[in-house]
Order: sequence, then C-alpha cells, then structure tokens
Amino acid sequence: MKKIIFSALIVAFTAFSAFAIFSNWKVKGDEAQVTFEGHRVSGSFSGLKAEISFDKDHPEAAKISATIDVTTAATGFFIKTSHVKSALGADDYPTIKFESTSVSKSGNGYVANGKLTMKGKTNPESIHFTFEDKGNEGVFKGDFKVLPPKYGIDRSGTPPEVTIHLTVPVSKG
Repeated sequence: MKKIIFSALIVAFTAFSAFAIFSNWKVKGDEAQVTFEGHRVSGSFSGLKAEISFDKDHPEAAKISATIDVTTAATGFFIKTSHVKSALGADDYPTIKFESTSVSKSGNGYVANGKLTMKGKTNPESIHFTFEDKGNEGVFKGDFKVLPPKYGIDRSGTPPEVTIHLTVPVSKG
C-alpha cells in the first residue's frame, strides 16, 4: 500500500512540476509592433492577438499561437496600403495566423517552427526570436522572411521577399 501511495505522489509531483514551469504570457495591448519591409514597401500591422506558453529554460514545451488582422495594414501612403490589403486578400482572408509546432533553443535565442497561414494558404515557417525576461513581464523580439508567391500573393509590385519584424511586450497572465 505504501508503494502505491508513494508512486502516486511521485506521479502527481512530476505532473505538477511539469505544469509549474510553464508561463502563460499575455500580449500587452497595443504595445506590440509588427512591421514588414520588402522592395519599395514597408509598413505595420496592429492588434496582435496571441496565446503564448513559454519558459526560457524549457522552450521545447512552448506553444505559440498568434493572429493579426490584415485590415490593420498601414504603409503611410494610402495607395500602397490599399495595394498591401488587396494583395493579402483582406476581404476574403482577414487574418494571418501562426501556430507553432516546435520551439527550441538556437544560439543566443530561440526558434519557433510552425505553420503560417496567409490568404488561405498554409506553409511551414521559422521565426527566430529572443526573450528578455523581466520577471512578471518580458519582451519577445523576432524576425522572419516570407516569400509572398508561396501564399498566392503575386500581384504586380509585390516584393519577392518580405521581412517581418516582431516586438511583443508581454506580462504573465
């Protein structure tokens, strides 16, 4: 009987410990910055929504899911903004979504491998990022490149490659 109770306690402690190491992070409102740049076009998106479960010491257990509203695209010039929204199919595909499939340590930072969905097409992408831990707050910063033709984004004037920059302040939630 003692062996059964002891075994149950070990299993319960191990299960509790596994959950205790994960931190759930909430994006700090409008402070998140999602910018893009490509040949002759640059701009930003606003309204990032994300569910982030991440612990810097155990990145392999992390889960990241994020969406951005395509209609918030802004370039500072209404014709280019209209072009970006049209090229991304904002009317039919109003969100861009990233869902991690794995997260791992990489050099001085981390890499989140996952599925990016834009304009109704999903492709594997990798986001290289760092995490600045400030206790109950933190900042995720990352960059990745997207090839628009992979997503059916081939409108005249669309750059062949777009770099996305992310700065995401978070608080424990």
